[in-house]
Amino acid sequence: PEGATGALPTIVSIHGGGYVYGDKEVYHYYCADLARRGFTVVNFNYRLAPKHKFPAPLEDTNRVMRWLVTCARKYHMDPENLILVGDSAGAQLASQYAAMATNPDYAALFHMTVPEITIRALGLNCGMYDMAQRGAQPRKGIQLDDLGKDFPADDPRLQVLEAIGENYPPAYITTACHDFLRPCAQPMYEFLTAKGIRADWKCYGSEEDESI
Repeated sequence: PEGATGALPTIVSIHGGGYVYGDKEVYHYYCADLARRGFTVVNFNYRLAPKHKFPAPLEDTNRVMRWLVTCARKYHMDPENLILVGDSAGAQLASQYAAMATNPDYAALFHMTVPEITIRALGLNCGMYDMAQRGAQPRKGIQLDDLGKDFPADDPRLQVLEAIGENYPPAYITTACHDFLRPCAQPMYEFLTAKGIRADWKCYGSEEDESI
């Protein structure tokens, strides 16, 4: 926000695009509106498949977090008060990075060191969250081969849900009636609440309104 002094709660936005397209410019006005509401907002691009192989987007997200910690004072960011928001593929990446940030053993599978940050909450919109299950299904929408590599279903890096523990941040999960990933939303909410993690979810629109 204009005239900011000191550290502000900081939102990191991860764009969507099925891992193969999209960029931060699509989210420019969305992020500017969040900043208007009193947050410092970080909006970034990550390398895309199929040219760049999994886990390139997670590596780039981690680089952004390292930059955030280093430059926090200069840009009024607070590494101890972060919110990750993601849309579509960005929602999946946000949910997976949060697992890495709260489970060092899981992060070690990626040969990454997550910097000293505290993720206070997640905003997950129109994403898929059970990567292992998705990889075992016939092709429909976002598929793991969109990440640029064939994966065995038992690749431990895909066991995102197994890596989620009690330190996982609270999550608000959103979808819409005609979102093709709608079936992923409520199961993620139920999974988190069953583990004692604060969560809520909402489905926007109606069956009659095909625009949402």
